[in-house]
Amino acid sequence: MLLYVTLGTNDLDRAQRFYDAALAPLGLACRKQDDVEIGYGSEDDTRCRLWVVKPYDRNAATISNGSMIALEADSRAAVDAFYAAALAHGGTDEGGPGLRPFHAHFYAAYVRDPDGNKLSAVCEKPE
Repeated sequence: MLLYVTLGTNDLDRAQRFYDAALAPLGLACRKQDDVEIGYGSEDDTRCRLWVVKPYDRNAATISNGSMIALEADSRAAVDAFYAAALAHGGTDEGGPGLRPFHAHFYAAYVRDPDGNKLSAVCEKPE
């Protein structure tokens, strides 16, 4: 359903350090970068599906209240690694790894990136 998602940043270098580390456990890596954007995707996809960008209108990037990007993880260990890497690279805690009440196998962790954008990594597989 989604083609791609963009998140704004006010510091592209800081954002890249954060996203390179936090997305690696989820199998996502930087596939394209230039002066205004960084694109992330999986090895088996020809497209970047997550973009971190300096806003096109040149105004400051701000966060959206109530918005969150949920990223699929292959395992609970990958969720744990995402969370640890995010916090080690400037992210802040919004809910540590654990089962959530959405269904029996919904294992997730929640963080905010250095610009305040909310992200989660979710594994829906039984252990």
